[in-house]
Amino acid sequence: MNWRWPAGLAAAAVGWYASDSLRHRRENRRGYTLEGSPLPGTEDFLRAAEALTQAPITRGNRVEVLVNGDTIFPVFLETIASARQTVNLLTYVYWAGEIGERVADVVCERARAGVACRVLVDAVGGASMRTGVVERMREAGVQVHYFRPPKPYAVRRLNNRTHRKVLVVDGAVGLTGGVGIADEWTGDAQDPEHWRDTHLRIEGPAVRGLQGAFAENWLEATGQVLSDSDDLPELPPVDASRGVAMQVIRSSAGVGDTNVETLYYLALAAATTSIDLTSAYFAPRTVFLAALADAAERGVRVRVLVPGAHIDKDVVRYAGRSVYGELLRAGVEVYEYQPTMLHAKALVVDGVWATIGSANFDNRSFQLNDEAVVCIQDRSLADRLTAVFETDLRVSRRIELEEWRQRPLSGRAREWGARVMRREL
Repeated sequence: MNWRWPAGLAAAAVGWYASDSLRHRRENRRGYTLEGSPLPGTEDFLRAAEALTQAPITRGNRVEVLVNGDTIFPVFLETIASARQTVNLLTYVYWAGEIGERVADVVCERARAGVACRVLVDAVGGASMRTGVVERMREAGVQVHYFRPPKPYAVRRLNNRTHRKVLVVDGAVGLTGGVGIADEWTGDAQDPEHWRDTHLRIEGPAVRGLQGAFAENWLEATGQVLSDSDDLPELPPVDASRGVAMQVIRSSAGVGDTNVETLYYLALAAATTSIDLTSAYFAPRTVFLAALADAAERGVRVRVLVPGAHIDKDVVRYAGRSVYGELLRAGVEVYEYQPTMLHAKALVVDGVWATIGSANFDNRSFQLNDEAVVCIQDRSLADRLTAVFETDLRVSRRIELEEWRQRPLSGRAREWGARVMRREL
């Protein structure tokens, strides 16, 4: 047998993978160190986060926490129905199903009423979107586009998706979080067919950041620069008395460290009392594993909540489980959610600073995808998210170290295999 062709193809594949990894500074296993000690909840912390991410701090925003589809989708549909000038919808997932039809119905109704409606769907995440839904929206006057459809001359970009979930109406009201447009997100996490997730509804100056997250991906997909006042109205504070401080962090694949990963490191390294992390896909690379362990070892109560057996990507679960031992030995509490797929992504630090958005605690979110997360420095909102976290813990199973040490060899083998793939997860 002539091995030249297979060997040549293998060498080309290895060369592609190696060259692609050049953008990952952490391939040399260097991590981060925190210079100074800005405390979450202080102006120093906000200034550090703003400087690192270039995302402006806004104040006077009104934020509503929405838990699970029975609460989220009525608000989602009502917000679209209220549009008078523009509807801008960006999503990674738009699957076939009843809720996808309902979203299309209300967007079409607004388009027929003269509202400028734009829908942008990731070409991979929305691959199962019904052709009829797209045609129906386009016939109603909706601009529908796919983000980065696969091209033979752009194979390497196939791995870089937009994972953002953003809805902005009239440039003044925004929704974001972890929810995709699919029937799996409907209901109230009551069974394995209905997933657990969290979303936010936002009014105020922070909505400009969500509009920017949409406009950035829309520009790439269509070449259209959104600069009209209908999309970018003046956004005065809507709740000046409370002065909720917020940032919208946009993150994209590129050379060096992304905004999301540097922000998360800052939050973990600065924590003094508590870290409550919820992640649908938990496969941390070494520096973030160390950050969680270091926090626990310096006396911070660190709790990590991840999916249990109900998960749509087993390989990610095993990659995450491969690091449980290191976390548990450091004193981190690890919990697996039992009722259904846990798709929420949230981080609450010291009971005063929090993030909600599309980013998971894995390399795909930190380095490969376009993501958007909302950061909130407000004790009452952090309390609300902590209450949601505590409710989730009541239906989760805590992993104990002694029990973990006795797990079967078959599970250990799957964990090892998945850990090797961690960079692409």
